[in-house]
Amino acid sequence: MPFRSLVAQPADSLLRLIGAFRADPRAHKIDLGVGVFRDDHGHTPVMQAVKQAEMRLIATQDSKAYLGPEGDKGFVALLEPLVFGPAPTADRRCGLQTPGGTGALRLGAELLAKAGVRRILIGQPSWANHAPVFAAAGIVVVPHAMFDMDAQAVDLPAVQAAIGQAEAGDAILLHGCCHNPTGIDPTPDDWQAIAAAIADSRLVPFIDLAYQGLGDDMASDAAGTRAVIDAVPFALVAYSCDKNFGLYRERTGALWATAPDAEARDIVLSNLLALARANWSMPPDHGAAAVRIVLEDEQLVADWRGELDALRTRLQGLRAELAAIGRAGSVDLAPIGRGKGMFATLPLSPTQIEWLRATHGIYMAGSGRINIAGFGPGDIARFGEALVDLGRAGVA
Repeated sequence: MPFRSLVAQPADSLLRLIGAFRADPRAHKIDLGVGVFRDDHGHTPVMQAVKQAEMRLIATQDSKAYLGPEGDKGFVALLEPLVFGPAPTADRRCGLQTPGGTGALRLGAELLAKAGVRRILIGQPSWANHAPVFAAAGIVVVPHAMFDMDAQAVDLPAVQAAIGQAEAGDAILLHGCCHNPTGIDPTPDDWQAIAAAIADSRLVPFIDLAYQGLGDDMASDAAGTRAVIDAVPFALVAYSCDKNFGLYRERTGALWATAPDAEARDIVLSNLLALARANWSMPPDHGAAAVRIVLEDEQLVADWRGELDALRTRLQGLRAELAAIGRAGSVDLAPIGRGKGMFATLPLSPTQIEWLRATHGIYMAGSGRINIAGFGPGDIARFGEALVDLGRAGVA
């Protein structure tokens, strides 16, 4: 039997965490594990601008026929100025719709493998699914130091050293903004230095831009991506609308590639379309169509930007509230105020994380990553008290 050679795989740790949280009867439990935005009531609402777009889509859509492996071209075209701005790479850039940001990452990984790229550098820590996506495409993942956890800052010398030791033609993965899981982004000067080092070492940057608009604003959150792309001949950008449009379950994403000239661009696009055809044939339409309708309408764009501003303001307020606690037990929460987006990583051991769950009903990933949007009214004060209690208990 061919399947007898398979080995059982461990259950996803985050899914186990979700199940444990749901089964916990305590009224004041806190879920900091699941990586979705939540409002003050713990809900992940549908944006009103998106809801309006969906109503128009239902009223006017006259066919469910396939759009082709490139997906909704209008969706891709309308996103481009938000991502790239007035970039000089427009005439050598191509893009297509993908099933979410993860689909964009996998399609880009397949393209790299087909082009003969053997290795990709990934700064640590990174999103837990990054390494499996690239490994599944046959690319060797090369981890490297990128963060000073004590200082809660990017370790620029470590990044430059890793880039300098790479081989020409290697790829490097970069988080465009709102780093998952640390919330720590390069400064503008850091981005310029990273872009120059990548260009000097002739690497292929692959930028995962999954949280645009949740850090500072749409333009500022794309500044690092633009700096890197402008410095190199070849680059890839994976994009997700899950967070900034609240379209998590609709799996709405895009992938762009830049090449040295129009001829190379067309060759890259032909390969992307062939790979997409072999992987999922045609992408789902609903989420991308809703985003397109929003971006086609000036009023809906204004409404969406207002809602996105409200999401970002909530995150910034929660960060400020955490930072105001300062040191709680052995954990200094002040640096969280400098972070961006939904996530932060706390210097806690697995034993301490388990103690917080068992004793105080606080659920977080085993790495110490917390989803800041998981805090509801009163939760941050209880969280600080739990960390103080942890320190008193002497749990290491």
